[in-house]
Amino acid sequence: MTRTPALDPDWTPEAVVFDCDGTLVDSEQHWQRARAVVLRAFGHAPDAEFAERAKGLHYRDCGALMAELVGEPGHAEEMTGQLLGTFRALAARDPAITRGARELVRAMDRVAPLAVASNCPADVVRFSLEAVDLHRHFRHIVVPDDRIRPKPHPDTYAEAVRRLGVPGGSALAVEDSANGLKAAVAAGLRVVGVGPPPDPETAALADLWVASLDDPRLTAWARSRPAARRPEADRSAAAPADPQVPRPGGPTRQDPASAP
Repeated sequence: MTRTPALDPDWTPEAVVFDCDGTLVDSEQHWQRARAVVLRAFGHAPDAEFAERAKGLHYRDCGALMAELVGEPGHAEEMTGQLLGTFRALAARDPAITRGARELVRAMDRVAPLAVASNCPADVVRFSLEAVDLHRHFRHIVVPDDRIRPKPHPDTYAEAVRRLGVPGGSALAVEDSANGLKAAVAAGLRVVGVGPPPDPETAALADLWVASLDDPRLTAWARSRPAARRPEADRSAAAPADPQVPRPGGPTRQDPASAP
């Protein structure tokens, strides 16, 4: 039976978790340039296959991938540091919000509490959101650490909904990468995918796929959701830094990163 991609008009999420890079902030261009700068310093140029493999990877995994590509696995840590430093400089010089992001975030902030789940370092995510005036809408920023594994593991999304106090099945994720979609689905969330049309396997993970966040189907659905009943001060509260919390627990769908 073929499923028609759509968001249920009778369903309203109790929480919404956004990816940051490529979803809210147009930073993939900066990552691409940063990867190219580092690789060229080692005498290599990225190709289309590398770009596809690198998209959505945790920056440390990307550093290891680049070191593998240039045949210097011992330089993975050095290349990771260069990658992150170059990206920070590029993102600071030219922050850019994605089409429709501001309007969708505002619409969903009226409906449910929001969080960000990202593979980037927390300070980079905070800077990116502050640069485009979105940070105040989000209660939590969840990134990998020694307890939380990066996407495609479900940990960032599972932890985000845990902090927001809702089960995964009651939340919506908004994502642009295959790894991110796999993570959100594994944590039990419904998903809106955003960006250029993906391969059929990736597209099948999403409840709805849109080219950009200003897609009329998505904006109409978001605007038609009932407003949440919670105090105004609570609605607008954003957490500039998250406290240390226990690792997410409870059942999730199969973890794609550990699947055979």
